[in-house]
Order: sequence, then structure tokens, then C-alpha cells
Amino acid sequence: IRLNIPGWGDLDVENMVLDLNGTLATDGKIPSEVKEKIKALSEKAKIYILTSDTQGTAQEEIKDLPVHLVKIEGEGSEKGKFEFIKSLNLERTVAIGNGNNDQLILKEAALGIGVLGEEGLSVSAMRNSEVMVRDISAALDLFLKPQRLIATLRE
Repeated sequence: IRLNIPGWGDLDVENMVLDLNGTLATDGKIPSEVKEKIKALSEKAKIYILTSDTQGTAQEEIKDLPVHLVKIEGEGSEKGKFEFIKSLNLERTVAIGNGNNDQLILKEAALGIGVLGEEGLSVSAMRNSEVMVRDISAALDLFLKPQRLIATLRE
């Protein structure tokens, strides 16, 4: 996904790193509309879903999706998520999240998007995001309809 944002810069998105619980899923369930958007985006970028699997539903929820599931085990999920994202080309990576444990990936990715969904958005995640949206559907639409993102970030 190639974006040219006047006054902000160019962004070639190769990787999308998405938090599962609270961002993609509410109460452990990913809405069917969101699954369809992920399928469409997977044709344009690699999609990684990071999770500690708090709800225990990750494997079932992503079984039909063309994504890479990355389970972050144990305490310190913030560091685990950060260590994973460092293995990617950060300049070509978008991170989408909502929690305290997402703040580092939101800050270090080329573009961090905070999601204010039904489970809320932590203040630290908000501070480390370039863009905030009302829900995951709106976040994914920024890449399916990139003029929206250009309108938000241009200077």
C-alpha cells in the first residue's frame, strides 16, 4: 500500500500489526465485517495479529483469515510485542492497538493508529498514536480508502 501524504511524507506499507483483544475483537470475537476487511487488506500487505490471547479465542477467530498469529506469552506483553515488531521493517509497518501494552508498537511503527473501541483506549496508547479512530472498522478503512488517511495527516 503506497501512500503519498503531502507535508507528512511517503509511506509504503508492507506490514500491518494488529492487536487482537480490545482492538480487533470485543470480548474475544472479531466481527464478520472486520474479517472481510482483513481479507481485502491481506492482498496488499502482510497482516500480523499479536495477542496474549486473554479470551482464549484467538486460534478459532482467525482460522479462516490470511494472517499470521503471533502469541505473546506470559507477563510483559508490551515488551513481547515490541520485540516482535522490531523484527519487521519498521519504516514499512503500521501498528493498530488500544492498550497500554500497545504503546511501544504504536510509537515505533511508521504509523501508529489508536482504536477507541468498546473496550476503550488507554491514554498511553493514545499519546503514542499518530491517528485515533472510533473503531477497528474505521482503522482498516484508512487503508482500503487511503484518501481518508491522507486527509487526516496532510499538512
